[in-house]
Amino acid sequence: MLPHMTEDAPLHPLVAAWRERLAVEERRSVHTVRAYVTTAQRFCAFLTHYNGQPPSGGSLASLGPADLRAYLADRRGDGLSNASAARELSAVRGFLSFVGGAGATVPAVRGPRVKRGLPRPVSPDEAIGLADDIADSAREPWIGARDFALLLLLYGAGLRIGEALSLDGTAMQAGEVLRVTGKRGKTRQVPLLPQIRAALADYAALCPWAPAKGEPLFRGARGGPLSPAIIRRSVQGARRRLGLSERTTPHALRHSFATHLLAAGADLRSLQELLGHASLTSTQVYTAVDTARLLDVYASAHPRA
Repeated sequence: MLPHMTEDAPLHPLVAAWRERLAVEERRSVHTVRAYVTTAQRFCAFLTHYNGQPPSGGSLASLGPADLRAYLADRRGDGLSNASAARELSAVRGFLSFVGGAGATVPAVRGPRVKRGLPRPVSPDEAIGLADDIADSAREPWIGARDFALLLLLYGAGLRIGEALSLDGTAMQAGEVLRVTGKRGKTRQVPLLPQIRAALADYAALCPWAPAKGEPLFRGARGGPLSPAIIRRSVQGARRRLGLSERTTPHALRHSFATHLLAAGADLRSLQELLGHASLTSTQVYTAVDTARLLDVYASAHPRA
């Protein structure tokens, strides 16, 4: 099994170059870059241990399926789940494609089967109740208004929490349509319901820091950018108080936005645009969610179920 990889170990030069490509040219998220680079560095460390010398561009290009299987077997020995192993294999393939260039031939290795779980939406009453509870429990009125407005953006506009927290003061001038920057720098237009605009206005009126261009819209208690961890902890506390499922997370509010729109008749292409999905395949999962919800209703209500 591969020895423990220390965090302060210098990056392999090819991994460092790939990090630059991911962050600058492909504009991947910080989380994605960190995860991919960590996997690529771990893969190079494995090959160094496996072959007795650090990998070069030439040796990486000549790897075969057996080498990738050996790496996966080593990682599975660390207790890696099927889903995590599949993600690591995807990252390794991306790294090898980068190293090999346009004509790269990446070894064909079948990844572990991963059963894709369906997102679990919360009901409209639960979503609003969650936001109300968090606002009421805040230690200061402006913080309560902040959290309420933020959660309404997740549920009422389908934003990712990172997208909401990246908004600056110009969002207050958005009117009925908000311009959102999503993954890979892709922008989209999102309609803002009157209730969301009112919640944002209430927050801006109470916030000790006036909204300004280039400054974060949602502020922490000391005025700096609001951390997503704070919102997650607030949601965790509220769901305990309200007796909601552990699946009730900030991201579940985005899932609920999508599921409820689909149930109300929204078409998949429109939903894809609202969510900022690059592929329609990502949006199609919500058709399964809606079907699953109908089956649950049928099973609980039909006399012969």
